[in-house]
Amino acid sequence: MIRTVVRELPRAAAYLLSGVLVGAPLLVALLVLGILGLALAPILVGLPLLAVAVLSGIPVGALERRRLALTRTPPPPDPHATPAEPGLAAWARLRLTERATWRELAYTVLLAFALWPLDVIVLFVALVVPGAMIAAPVQLATTSSASGDARIVKLWLIDSYGQALLCTAAGVALLLALLWPLVRYARVRAVLARLLLAPGEAEAERRLGEVTRSRARLVAAFEAERRRIERDLHDGAQQRLVSLSMTLGLARLDAPPHLADRLAAAHREADQVLGELRELIHGIHPQVLVDYGLPDALADAADRSVVPVELDVDLPRFAESVEAAAYFAVREALANIGRHSGARRAWIAGRYTGGRLRVEVRDDGTGGADPARGTGLTGLADRLAVLDGTLSVHSPAGGPTVLSLEIPCPQR
Repeated sequence: MIRTVVRELPRAAAYLLSGVLVGAPLLVALLVLGILGLALAPILVGLPLLAVAVLSGIPVGALERRRLALTRTPPPPDPHATPAEPGLAAWARLRLTERATWRELAYTVLLAFALWPLDVIVLFVALVVPGAMIAAPVQLATTSSASGDARIVKLWLIDSYGQALLCTAAGVALLLALLWPLVRYARVRAVLARLLLAPGEAEAERRLGEVTRSRARLVAAFEAERRRIERDLHDGAQQRLVSLSMTLGLARLDAPPHLADRLAAAHREADQVLGELRELIHGIHPQVLVDYGLPDALADAADRSVVPVELDVDLPRFAESVEAAAYFAVREALANIGRHSGARRAWIAGRYTGGRLRVEVRDDGTGGADPARGTGLTGLADRLAVLDGTLSVHSPAGGPTVLSLEIPCPQR
């Protein structure tokens, strides 16, 4: 216990002393802003000063959250939301309507008028008084030539070295007795600051809701961008390649013999590029998923798999983001089966029960799959998490490997 107190004492003393250095100027600033603001309010000049006084809690709160690190207290997150619009007016309007701003103002007033004077008293009693008592022989030696006695912290008169040594012993005992209360007070002081400056439960829930909605908007924007790219490639580059292939085919019919072979090679190359582009378009966002839904899209993925796949899927239509997340998770699982598992067969099962989409991909391979080794499933798990979904992989050595995904969603 003594070792813990000695280790935490410098941090506790630094926290309280820095509180004094913040609180004393803050008291002066608040008094000046308040008095001038109220005095000049009738002519409207004081209103900006009062607004500055109200908003002064924001930088003070940010500083106080940083100071909590001195006591090893985990600093709370910034409780303020980001303005939806740029500009000082939007920022001020948002800050003046937030509960966090008024909580920080309350803490600022408490710090300026009550907490830092209390910090001064605690530091004086716990460190200054015992320190002055310990230094009594030194003080007596420096003052004896003048008056022959010394007054310790203006309270006790000492005129002999015997009294000074007794005072030193009492100072050491008092210091040791007050170290633990000093550290405890600093802890309680930090906890109070954290309680007042941390976001409340309602604000935390609101911020969590904002994060959830923003993640959902990002997924929707990502899907819209995928569809735009797919549409541009389908209607632009693919059509031009088709036209080029047809032109080369027609040119071969009338070409002289010495150009026929080159045109044939160019025709084959154009057809190959066209096939690769079609595969790329299908991988970006398959049209069958948009037109017919997840069951037909999974059937198409099973047909394209290098490993034979048995399909058992009975699913309705869902939101586009849900169908896309499930489809690409199954696609990635089938790709991993073909590349790494050594499986001879795979199975896909999908059901919708209790408001939850459940899809399972299983194979008879060697197992040992680890999503953390860069199989691509980690990114898909993050994508499912945006939809409150989960992705799990069970793959013991020797197999079988089972990938399961579950997404809570309404049917469309």
